[in-house]
Amino acid sequence: MTILTDKTDIRKVRESGKILREIFRGIKKLIREGISTAEIDREVEKMILRAGAKPAFKGYKKFPATICASVNDAVVHGIPSEGVVLKDGDIISVDIGLEKNGFYADAAKTFAVGKVAKEAEKLIRATERALTEGIKKAVDGNRISDISNAIQTEIEKSGYQEVRTYVGHGIGRDLHEPPEVPNWGEKGKGLKLKEGLLLAIEPMVNQGTREINVLSDGWTAVTRDGKLSAHFEHTVMVGKRKAEILT
Repeated sequence: MTILTDKTDIRKVRESGKILREIFRGIKKLIREGISTAEIDREVEKMILRAGAKPAFKGYKKFPATICASVNDAVVHGIPSEGVVLKDGDIISVDIGLEKNGFYADAAKTFAVGKVAKEAEKLIRATERALTEGIKKAVDGNRISDISNAIQTEIEKSGYQEVRTYVGHGIGRDLHEPPEVPNWGEKGKGLKLKEGLLLAIEPMVNQGTREINVLSDGWTAVTRDGKLSAHFEHTVMVGKRKAEILT
């Protein structure tokens, strides 16, 4: 796990986070009816390289692309494709990781394509709220499961189910580090959080069952019942009284 105390290292990880934050602002202009997920992938890779950073996902465990692009019932790890073309009413989760100066940043956001159904809007908002509630608990002295419980509570309050096949994670000098950050659990369990600890917190929320299937490509996870899924993620640094959202 990465716990930062050195000011130079903190500056570096903030730079990685800032680059990713700016890329997500640029993505908003790309998400439209008629664009393929492969085209979004190419544009994001250009943005990362222009910023002097490196894509973190491309080649990671043989993943073939820069972004994960998960549309509608795809939960996570969707492989960008020329054949997946966005249409009005779709929702798409875009997950991006990058590395610069030895530090990684990882974030995801679910976007609406054109005019989406009210139920899709509700799911997106609920998932983003769950992330916000989890981040509030990423403070010195709390436990990992305080984050987990806050996320689960918000998801259940909204009438949805959290995915339990995948979890958030530590991050920093590597893309995936200890500790795991589940999106469910009882309060007061697990690792005690320390100021400077870097975490990627990422609720994945399903409209129906939490159960998933992985497609034959070995990556794309989809909801077992075919209903919608949403995903939000931020890289954060645990603080004394409040987490710093780096992405």
